[in-house]
Amino acid sequence: MQEIVPNISRPKIFVNRELSWMEFNLRVLSESLNPKIPLMERLKFLSIYFSNLDEFFMVRVGSLHDQSIVEPDKLDDKTGLNAADQIDAILNKANQINPIAQKAWESICLELRNQDIDILDLHHLSKLDEQIVQKYFSEEMRPLLSPQIIDRQHPFPFLKNKESFIVSVLESKDENICLGIVPFSQLPPYFIFNINQRRKILFTADVLLHFAQKLFGKQKIQEKHVMRVTRNADISVDEGLFDFDIDFRGIMTEMLKKRRRLDVVRLQFSSQPGEKLSAFLCKKLKVSPNCILVRSIPLDFSFGFALPSALDPHKDKKQWYYHEAKPFVPVDFANGDGGGAINYLQNHDLLLSFPFHSTKPFVDLLNEAADDPSVLSIKISLYRLANHSKIASALAHAAEKGKEVLCVLELRARFDEQNNINYATMLEEAGCTVIYGLSDYKIHAKLCLITRKVHNQIRYITQVGTGNYNEKTSELYTDLSFISTDQAMGEDATHVFQALCMGEVVDSTKSLWVAPNCFEPNVIKYIDEQIEACRSGKEGYIFIKVNSLNDMEIMEKLIEASQAGVKIEMVIRGICCLCPGVEGYSDNIRIKSIVGRYLEHSRIFIFGADEDTQRIFMGSGDLLNRNTRRRVEVFTEVKSADARRDIKRLVDAIRMDNQNSWQMLADGSYLKDTSDHAEPLDSHKYLHEYFEKPLELPAKKHSLRERLFEHFHHK
Repeated sequence: MQEIVPNISRPKIFVNRELSWMEFNLRVLSESLNPKIPLMERLKFLSIYFSNLDEFFMVRVGSLHDQSIVEPDKLDDKTGLNAADQIDAILNKANQINPIAQKAWESICLELRNQDIDILDLHHLSKLDEQIVQKYFSEEMRPLLSPQIIDRQHPFPFLKNKESFIVSVLESKDENICLGIVPFSQLPPYFIFNINQRRKILFTADVLLHFAQKLFGKQKIQEKHVMRVTRNADISVDEGLFDFDIDFRGIMTEMLKKRRRLDVVRLQFSSQPGEKLSAFLCKKLKVSPNCILVRSIPLDFSFGFALPSALDPHKDKKQWYYHEAKPFVPVDFANGDGGGAINYLQNHDLLLSFPFHSTKPFVDLLNEAADDPSVLSIKISLYRLANHSKIASALAHAAEKGKEVLCVLELRARFDEQNNINYATMLEEAGCTVIYGLSDYKIHAKLCLITRKVHNQIRYITQVGTGNYNEKTSELYTDLSFISTDQAMGEDATHVFQALCMGEVVDSTKSLWVAPNCFEPNVIKYIDEQIEACRSGKEGYIFIKVNSLNDMEIMEKLIEASQAGVKIEMVIRGICCLCPGVEGYSDNIRIKSIVGRYLEHSRIFIFGADEDTQRIFMGSGDLLNRNTRRRVEVFTEVKSADARRDIKRLVDAIRMDNQNSWQMLADGSYLKDTSDHAEPLDSHKYLHEYFEKPLELPAKKHSLRERLFEHFHHK
């Protein structure tokens, strides 16, 4: 594909991918400052922010680190920055955001104090607190520690990724630096005790820093810090895929071992290290000084996911959490017309909308298929599975019942590789045929095909989803799963699986959109149709909901559509490299991001201004280069009236959401939508109620689509 060079003659209309992602993570961080959100949910948002940032440095900064060595002159096609420039911009942005994170943590600590919970400051302890802390350090912590001296006689140790250490500069008799390093990953991250009806939390890192001198005896400490290391996790396995004498699972196992020892890309400190220490560590770990980031709040916020349960194991304090919202199960196949899932689907297409629906109907379908004599095979593409997956168990059950079960299992699902290796073994032992995907493309599609023989004719049940076959994330992410007996869908799905078994991708399809060859061209085709509608004097309209957008060809086509007069609404949760509202270019494009209780994850495309004839598509791929060009993705058109109604209502709620929404501005920044002019609407709350009992949105004078567009453009 031809490389697109940034057009410097027009105004700034594109945003760097990495900086756009950091803007998204800032929106996540902002939720931790929202007083309307329950206390422990705010803590969870803060922990998610830091967890996201860890992965970002491990993967994206890691990739840029490699690029700065291998292709130092390669430029970003949107902003013209090379890898080193992008890393500098990322580090500057991280430092700018740091005070906001500090403020969020301080506000949470203040609210905890109001709830009789203290985060102890070891510089200001009462005598009783001091005695308890001293006793805990001496009896519970010190026996488990192994302080290490680093000098000319003792080599520098390997520092594991995402682990924290106490690092001390010890007094030395000569000019050479002498360090003391104390690893403490074997200790719990915090300790909770009660005094006078107040709970008090001690962080292990703070206690060790406080008592560091005791760990090194007579050797005087000159400076001390908590230090945390982040290593590159961006590792390719492609080179191993071409050696057919080596088992792919073996390759992945070796790659996971190799990942643990990749280069350091970030050093975090609890306080500013001295010049001598910084220079020494930069030399030993081969990092530049600008990779050292300092923050006074905890360096590792993973404790935020477990702390709520430690403080409130029975969730008695309901005000600390979101109101419990259980998934609604829309279909009881056992009592459905004709009895059973397969008979039900002969007369109905089924749309499941997670987390508002349960995964149970899909699991029931797989289990029924295992026992149905008309079913010949089940074929499915798997990317991320839950621990103790009911879906994996249903597939194993089908294989044990004699069905042909083909699992296309992508071992390269980042950070889930080991879990997928384990599931590959389990499924094979149950009798499933497991293939591991393609050398050139990751298989990210969410596609399941049940093939039946009925009266000597082949019939299909096809499922296309926007999210993984993962019961756990289906309770946390907004996703769609569409199940149909449409014959054309089934025939295309058959061709997809046949191609994958041959190590190939499909070149053409009749019904489904399948990346890498039949996704981007179809998106452009339907955008072109709306452009032509406007040029012929009709109204053109496009709605796109994806997680990320950076595909240059699609962005250029959207600009062309905007210039032709097509009204374009986009809901893009994360990365968005196209700026809306730039005069003469993207005037007719409006972009919002929703960050709320659930992670927005569904991908939906709607083309056409006439609600009765609009074309609606849903599937697995974002509009990132990796999805359109380097992955196998699958989309389907939704044609059934009930499913179209539900998707439109879902989209309407998202458009009108003014509680979780951020409007993207022409300069690439975001503004929280407070919409004081409108009735408050939280799409996540609304959709929970809608899927239990269909509800009407507030009525207005204008048509629903016009009203929503006005609402979306307000401000």
